[in-house]
Amino acid sequence: MIRGFGIIGAGIIAAIHADAIELLPDARLIAVTDVAAGAAAAFAAARGCAAEPSVDDLLARNDVDVVCVCVPSGQHAEVGIRAAKAGKHLVIEKPIDVTLEAADRLLAAAREAGVALTVVSQHRFDPGVIALKRLIDDGALGTLVLGEASTKWYRTQEYYDSAPWRGTWALDGGALLNQGIHYVDLLRWCMGPVIEVTAVCTTQTHEIEVEDTSLAVVRFASGAVGTIGATTAAYPGFPQRLEITGTQGTVTIEDGRLARAALREPVDTGSAAGSAPPAAADPGGLDATIHAAQLADLLAAAAEGREPAVSGQDGRDALEIVRAVYESSRTGRPVRLAP
Repeated sequence: MIRGFGIIGAGIIAAIHADAIELLPDARLIAVTDVAAGAAAAFAAARGCAAEPSVDDLLARNDVDVVCVCVPSGQHAEVGIRAAKAGKHLVIEKPIDVTLEAADRLLAAAREAGVALTVVSQHRFDPGVIALKRLIDDGALGTLVLGEASTKWYRTQEYYDSAPWRGTWALDGGALLNQGIHYVDLLRWCMGPVIEVTAVCTTQTHEIEVEDTSLAVVRFASGAVGTIGATTAAYPGFPQRLEITGTQGTVTIEDGRLARAALREPVDTGSAAGSAPPAAADPGGLDATIHAAQLADLLAAAAEGREPAVSGQDGRDALEIVRAVYESSRTGRPVRLAP
């Protein structure tokens, strides 16, 4: 059965979603809408779909089964709730929203409507990350002791000035919430729940409300520890990096590629060398095939009546860690989280 997709928001990331939809044999992009009618019209003309004048008009279409929410982060819950109430399955761009209260409202609305909801964390589908998770689950790394997530990217002042919502607390969040949250999710996925965060956030090279650099030390429920770093001030931009260390070895991931596996007992990691084009310096430099894998999983989850591989709760868990980083930086004290 062909599933019809609608995209709300015609910005940079919407193009990646459209490319991903085009890669799926059982999906078709039906319509797009944006508060800027001209942007929606141009997007629709380029993609061969309809441009609807409003969110309500797009949600009223019976041929739209799934909605990709690609509006500014602080509007994700608001738009997602409207789509859930219209009976549409949901693909929410990261982060799930900028506050836990908004995330909880969205999760409740999706449950009540009985629709599937996934929050974009496409790097869980990267070959290297899949290989790493398999090694962890198989015990090849032994007992995990240290996890490190690093996002050292570069964004110009012009990037932040390109839209009034960018670099604001209300609608965007800083380097960690916007750029670094993918690897926050991967770190938690690999290491388990976080129970304590101690952090410092600073704004060093940009004229924005939010941080452009953050560094956190975290404690996991397992007893392991870790670090989370994120910046948009690292010229010219470097690969995102995830490194997991256990008693039996260390595995390093760079931009989804298994860069190094140093294990006491050598293990076949399969074909984990593929990597996505880096978005370190280019917000649009993403591989649509990885997005497509997550969209395909959402369609399968909706058909099978199961949770998607990346659930709404997963998106909330990553946001909770980021909010704890911000709170710790603001108060100068460690922040405890319930495991």
